[in-house]
Amino acid sequence: MADKIKVALNGYGTIGKRVADAVMRQDDMTVVGIAKTKPDYEAYVASHKGYPIYAVDPAKAGPKFKAAGIEIAGSNLDMIKKADIVVDCAPEGIGEENKKIYEQLGKPAIFQGGEEHEVAGTSFNAAANYGEAIGKKFVRVVSCNTTGLCRLIYAIDKAFGVQKARVVLVRRGGDPNDAKRGPLNGIVPDPIQLPSHHGPDVQTVLPHINIETAAMKVPTTLMHMHFVNMSLKKRPSREEVLDVLRQWPRLWLIPSWYNIKFTGDAIEFGRELGRSRNDIMENAIWEESVTVDKEGEFNAFQAIHQESDVIPENIDCIRAMTGIEKDGMKSMAKTNKALGIGNFNPWKLAPP
Repeated sequence: MADKIKVALNGYGTIGKRVADAVMRQDDMTVVGIAKTKPDYEAYVASHKGYPIYAVDPAKAGPKFKAAGIEIAGSNLDMIKKADIVVDCAPEGIGEENKKIYEQLGKPAIFQGGEEHEVAGTSFNAAANYGEAIGKKFVRVVSCNTTGLCRLIYAIDKAFGVQKARVVLVRRGGDPNDAKRGPLNGIVPDPIQLPSHHGPDVQTVLPHINIETAAMKVPTTLMHMHFVNMSLKKRPSREEVLDVLRQWPRLWLIPSWYNIKFTGDAIEFGRELGRSRNDIMENAIWEESVTVDKEGEFNAFQAIHQESDVIPENIDCIRAMTGIEKDGMKSMAKTNKALGIGNFNPWKLAPP
């Protein structure tokens, strides 16, 4: 494509570095630069990948980058001016401040789920509300947990109708590289007051869904775990439900013969497949856990890789906001193919 969408990454941590790599695997967009506050191992790798690096505060950080032998291309303001769209991957709460810059420079921007819905006014999930983001100036891609819930709830609601969803979230304490997070030895109701924020966050994308959520944090870094219960308007068979889930490449049904018993196995599977950073961008749903009783109650366990499941949503959001693809299903198919999403779905494989 001659005129690729020029994407700037304002922030290059867990999400930013993954979005940058994902952008570079698309044929209709490219990275014009990444913004860093200081040199570190991520900046070192970004430099070797050929990403132009811009400093958030060149006067302060410039000497540090020079001492590290890493060239900077200018300030993050210079980077933003060159971009068609900005993906803001700054730490939680910083995006709201950055919005003032984007407004001043007249640049559209995508925020992450750590920001409040009101920062953008539109919250995004590719399957559920792609069309709402078309042509918007600011959009928020919802958090990892909300992304996982929206994908599953939307698929089931579209097919059978959801009367009410009830979800218990067991959340990782921190990412693998986040030593300051916890708990180290305990299980923390988070929040203690119910419901948790995840249900209202789902409703920013699917406002008609009646949902209650409760969450806790545990001492692990690999993935989140959800127990999802939904009362359905229709009473499908278990096989009908499985057939619906199989239609969505971002929903991965784990068959029993894979012998994936816990989140560590799921990450190890990504490692065995050679996935970049062991990423599991799909919802990992244990097929054995999927049940539907006679009253139309759906139950399932799903694991959510908090570092990567929002990455394809960011790519689709870029297409929607810039208007280069107005059909959400076409954008998702393009993204899935470029990122290898759904290429290990179990119904495409046979047991040995």
